[in-house]
Amino acid sequence: MNSKRVNDSNILFLDIETAPMQALVDQSDADMCHLWEEKLAKMAALSSGETTDDQTPEEHIQQAGLYAEFGRIVCISFGAYYPDKNDGSQRFCVSSFFGTNEKKILESFSNMLVQRKMTIEKLCGHNAKEFDIPYIVRRMLILGVQVPDLLKIFDKKPWEMPIVDTMEMWKCGAYRYAAQLKLLCQVLGIPSPKDDIDGSEVAGVFYKEQNYDRIATYCQKDVIATMQVHRRITGQSIMDNNLITEIPHEALL
Repeated sequence: MNSKRVNDSNILFLDIETAPMQALVDQSDADMCHLWEEKLAKMAALSSGETTDDQTPEEHIQQAGLYAEFGRIVCISFGAYYPDKNDGSQRFCVSSFFGTNEKKILESFSNMLVQRKMTIEKLCGHNAKEFDIPYIVRRMLILGVQVPDLLKIFDKKPWEMPIVDTMEMWKCGAYRYAAQLKLLCQVLGIPSPKDDIDGSEVAGVFYKEQNYDRIATYCQKDVIATMQVHRRITGQSIMDNNLITEIPHEALL
């Protein structure tokens, strides 16, 4: 394996975890519940006649977390390379903003991007162009959070996007192709991040268990896996775990 060093110090790797909004979970907003039912009906009509009638109402609501209009962000995890002060070796630092206050999560992430705007020039995620980045921007707009310059992608052309997407990289130019992060980890010899929960279980862990640390740990594993996939695709060796450090999110506030 080629272990050449590539300068990726200007990339911030990220991943988000989402859940249905509270109003849908407890059915407290009749208007939003009605709009969600309309959304479900339209999705069923567009799915080549396939219906979701075999799903329970709770399973229907779980899907709401996939849409920024009906969901919420419960965790944003991120990581970046940094040089070791002692020997200059390349290390990777990962952290998260998470909890029940979504607006605070988004404000903290926005402020961090503004403060690091001179060093962070690109964002990297798996399917980030289609999901993570648009979701973050939409939730910022909904909650009235300042959208940092790096996320102002409304009128940018595809080649102007400051986004590196590992799913897109893996497509190798193919138009209709997708591969889950878990699958890429398996075929590229990277430890799987899916060793505890998966995305479909996040809402239950958030609302029922209220185990926010567990969600953050899961999300950070996805960030690390994305970084490792990016390394493999760009001809680098997998980074040893002893070179990966977690920083408590409180230290970044």
